[in-house]
Amino acid sequence: MATGQVSLQRLAGRSIICTMSDTTPWSTPVAFPKLGAGETHVWRARLDIQSETLVRLQNSLDAAELERASRFHFARDREHYVACRGILRELLGAYLHRSAASLQFQYGPYGKPHLSQEASPAAIEFNVSHSHGVGVAVFARGRELGIDVEQMRPEFGGEDIAQRYFSAAEVAELHTLGQAEKASGFFRGWTRKEAYIKARGLGLQIPLDSFSVALASGNTPLLHSQDSTRWALRSFEAWSNFAAAIIEERPQGQLSFYNWAAELTPGDLAGRAI
Repeated sequence: MATGQVSLQRLAGRSIICTMSDTTPWSTPVAFPKLGAGETHVWRARLDIQSETLVRLQNSLDAAELERASRFHFARDREHYVACRGILRELLGAYLHRSAASLQFQYGPYGKPHLSQEASPAAIEFNVSHSHGVGVAVFARGRELGIDVEQMRPEFGGEDIAQRYFSAAEVAELHTLGQAEKASGFFRGWTRKEAYIKARGLGLQIPLDSFSVALASGNTPLLHSQDSTRWALRSFEAWSNFAAAIIEERPQGQLSFYNWAAELTPGDLAGRAI
């Protein structure tokens, strides 16, 4: 979770039922895909992984990431953070044909990461998110990106939280949804809003109620903001019961969805680009 985001883990409320229908075309590549101009790649990964893989990923992290990992009280949360950051590094390293450990990050004032070595218009931009053992990451060249994933859990009360954090238009739309659709509409809205905030890189300097997203299903959800023409927004399901959204600077091009495979080592990935 990026600096400045609101954590749903702290916003428990009444019970709701959460369901979504997954039509996202995920595939596991036999060779690592090249990231062409105008393309956007989304990756997903399970973060509960074997210990030898976790050690490999941890060995790629820098001192700042290891220090942050040490702050987690529970071992599972610490391991999920290490796995997510390590997978991000391996994917970036494969795109760049570099070792994961050699990558250096720089961070915006509100925590948005970038690669410190790249400064060209074709530089790889990325964003990452994880929730309850699921990680997602998005990559493109020369375009700002945001991504968010949330586990849809029955202990969170969509309408109560929406009254505090959603815009008036979003609250009104939520009230129009049927009970079966209300929970998934809430999580679609939440992930779309978080993805937008992360893409902008300004944290909660952008009040959550200062812009609106549509809550209904569909691949072209509307964004109502002062810069809405700059962005293309899409929701997807990372896994059953995990809502997610990406936002990317226009023009949007080919969008591909991939499964990360632990058995592909960094050397395999970097040497097997399509």
